[in-house]
Amino acid sequence: MNALVSERSRIIVRSDPGPCPVIETERLRLRPHRLADAEAIAQSLGDFQVARMLARVPAPYDHQDALDWLNRQAANVLPDWTLAITTGDNVHIGCVGIELRHGQWHVGYWLNRFYWGKGLASEAVHAAIERFFRRMPETVLHSGVFADNPGSLRVQEKLGFRITGCSQIYALARNAMVAHIETRLTAADLRRPN
Repeated sequence: MNALVSERSRIIVRSDPGPCPVIETERLRLRPHRLADAEAIAQSLGDFQVARMLARVPAPYDHQDALDWLNRQAANVLPDWTLAITTGDNVHIGCVGIELRHGQWHVGYWLNRFYWGKGLASEAVHAAIERFFRRMPETVLHSGVFADNPGSLRVQEKLGFRITGCSQIYALARNAMVAHIETRLTAADLRRPN
C-alpha cells in the first residue's frame, strides 16, 4: 500500500505549460518576443489585411501599440506562450500565442501578409502546439477563424482542428460583429501538416 501511495504522489499534474520555449523547425525559429520586435509587429499589424482577421487588434496599429503589447508580455505574470515566428535570418514575421482565457487554452496566430501562402503558418502553429501538448497532453485547445478567412481555416483543418460551432464576435479593427467559426483540438487529433 505504501509503495502505491508513494508512486501516486510522484505523478505531477501540470496546471501550466511552463516557460515559453525556443522551437526550431525546418524553416523557422519560434522564440519569446523581445522589445526589439516592436517595429516588425507594428508593420505587420499596421496592414489592415492582417489586422482585420484578428479580434483584438485595433486599426490603425502603430509602434506604441506594439510596445504596449510587448511590455505586457515581458511582465511574464501569465502562463501564456506568445512566440515570435522568425525566419532563419531572425526576421520577425508573425506570432503564435497559446493563452489561458476563462479556464480554457486558446491558440491564435498571425503572419505578415508577404509570408502568406507558403505553409509557414501551418509549420509554426504545428510546432508550437506539438511542444505545448508534450507539456500539457490532457489539454483541449480552442481556436477559431473569422468566416471570411478560409486560409486560416485550412491551416487549422490540416492540423486536425475540428469545427464545433459558429458565433458572432466583435472585431476591433473592423469595429463590427463578425461570424466566427469555433474549433478545438486534442493531442490525439494533432496532425503534421503536409
